[in-house]
Amino acid sequence: MKRKVFTNGCFDILHAGHVDLLRRAKELGDELIVGINSDRSVRSIKGDGRPFNSQDARRDVLLGLRSVDDVIIFDEPTPDELVRRVIPDILVKGGDWSVNEIVGADFVLSNGGQVLSLPLLEGFSSSAAIDQLTGNGEQNHSEKKSNDIVGNSISEHIDTFRIVDETLRSEIQKTGEIIVDTFLSGGKVLICGNGGSAADAQHIAAEFVGRYETERRSLPAIALTTDTSALTAIGNDYGFEKVFARQVESLAREGDCLIAISTSGNSPNVIAAVMEARRHGARIIGLTGAGGKKLASLSDGAILAPSTRTARIQEVHLAVIHIWCEMVDRAFPQTK
Repeated sequence: MKRKVFTNGCFDILHAGHVDLLRRAKELGDELIVGINSDRSVRSIKGDGRPFNSQDARRDVLLGLRSVDDVIIFDEPTPDELVRRVIPDILVKGGDWSVNEIVGADFVLSNGGQVLSLPLLEGFSSSAAIDQLTGNGEQNHSEKKSNDIVGNSISEHIDTFRIVDETLRSEIQKTGEIIVDTFLSGGKVLICGNGGSAADAQHIAAEFVGRYETERRSLPAIALTTDTSALTAIGNDYGFEKVFARQVESLAREGDCLIAISTSGNSPNVIAAVMEARRHGARIIGLTGAGGKKLASLSDGAILAPSTRTARIQEVHLAVIHIWCEMVDRAFPQTK
């Protein structure tokens, strides 16, 4: 019987690093199946303007590689359902993903398969290539701005929210509906994040448990950032990476929702909480910034604030939080 190897990705800009990874993946078995995100799925992960190449074009290019035997397009946010259909013997991702961050790993391991994170070929990056081609790389703010801190900040804020208005309306609506559906179905919302995002987690929970603008019944929401005894005990006994995941393990149930906040999209303890929530059947909403592709690709819905500056990202997150609260208020009857 042929040993099936499976990997997945967007593969929007194919480069030598991808080719090398796929070649080494194929060498692990007899047949390499590649799952690629549909155009709609790519947009939800990487934002408007992506992909550069259509799903059919990306599929054709991958099928032109000797190492690739089949390419399957999936429309879901993650390849979890596809992995369960393919039932691979070996599940592979690139070295920027640790084994415990790979979607479908639990399923493959439970079937006696292997899950591997293969080192990436150095010097190749889709993000770096795109930045070089589009001129969107990090710029020296002092070279392009005046010394007017107030004016610069306000202008940057307005520009960021203009992009939000143009590109994120549907994703804000989608994520808000996930929250509303969670409460209407009798589920609860868990929220986690670090630093300023921890404050946002508490803010969200307070709005749902207390109230936003209308009198309605209290709704079950828990910020996983507030119990100092749990945080310090878990951090001391298991390490800081587990401070949220351990709480999710005890609290999350199928039908619940985890709002995971990370401005970078790479916070290890937030990603660990996401993976634990997925294991319990909870839906995931990611709140991140323009570079938060990892968190977005693990979420059922994600808001990628169109900025790389933490201040602007957090300002977008706060506005989105308030929109969600308004959607929740409208979904529940007012009480006297």
